[in-house]
Amino acid sequence: MDTILKKIDEDNLEKTVFEEAGKILRNGGLVAFPTETVYGLGADALNSEAAAKIYAAKGRPSDNPLIVHIAEKEDLKRLTTSIPSEAEVLIEAFWPGPLTLIFHKRAEVPDGTTGGLSTVAVRMPSHKIARELIRSSGVLIAAPSANLSGRPSPTEAEHVWQDMQGRIDMLIDGGKVGIGIESTIVDMTVNPPMILRPGYITREMLEEKIGPVEVDKAAQAERIFEIGENYQPKAPGMKYRHYAPRADFIMFEGSRPNVVAEIQKRKQKEEAVGKKVGIICTDESRDCYFGEYVVSIGSRKNEKEIAANLYKTLRNFDETDIDVILGETVSRDGFGQAIMNRLIKAAGYKLINTDG
Repeated sequence: MDTILKKIDEDNLEKTVFEEAGKILRNGGLVAFPTETVYGLGADALNSEAAAKIYAAKGRPSDNPLIVHIAEKEDLKRLTTSIPSEAEVLIEAFWPGPLTLIFHKRAEVPDGTTGGLSTVAVRMPSHKIARELIRSSGVLIAAPSANLSGRPSPTEAEHVWQDMQGRIDMLIDGGKVGIGIESTIVDMTVNPPMILRPGYITREMLEEKIGPVEVDKAAQAERIFEIGENYQPKAPGMKYRHYAPRADFIMFEGSRPNVVAEIQKRKQKEEAVGKKVGIICTDESRDCYFGEYVVSIGSRKNEKEIAANLYKTLRNFDETDIDVILGETVSRDGFGQAIMNRLIKAAGYKLINTDG
């Protein structure tokens, strides 16, 4: 398959690009496109054969649900018959934006889109290109991140091209995305509502609007045994290894002096047996490390910067011959909880506490 590449300016939406992309989607094809979180890989959400193509292109487990992207609130009626009052409040507050809500699904929504579940995950993106693509195509778009399953999510079109060239029909290049990690997912079919995946919209922001919100054990797990072997995911990113670089990735937490000392010690140990080591740190500790492959993902004072740089940094390491990546943790407060969720999953739950 030859993948069509179309570059587009968010402030100058070319009608012909959307006409071509819409035709592909209506005919059951795959189109990758930017959102405010990461690039998505889209197909007609109500076409089970089209949804199956997403799983095939990504190499994605079939029980890992897809998120349906809509352009207008009215589109929800095609997906669910029940919108709880608390969901109405969150929709008013955070849509369009990086918040996915889970509802009981209508019979018309195929199991192939929902991973066999009786619920459907729905989001209204705020990105102009994403919204226009949904509107102009005339279909609701199921769209996980546009990367091979398990790899770091794409925040630039080049990342999509690396993974998906020849696997999909079209890629719309809308430049670098804004947030850089996936949306918050909240299950609205339980009481109280439950966060299944942390994101830019934090627990504190949600509770300010609707009161108590719980967090699923898989969303806050920092050890693989905390999830359980038979756990059935209700949302993307809950069970399987995600966001991972090719190199072995190990995270270190604790006081800054202890973390720095332990990373330096581990680096020397790995290099002694001939391995090449990379380090992921922050601006505050960058000068504590030495070597060719030391990368800061931003300042601890700027969580947005760290989130925006995270996946690109992991992908950049894939372009080197690094064998091992050693990384610092960040604060788990607020948006930091989402960043830590991605880091821990990227490291395959390899997390070392340096404070004993």
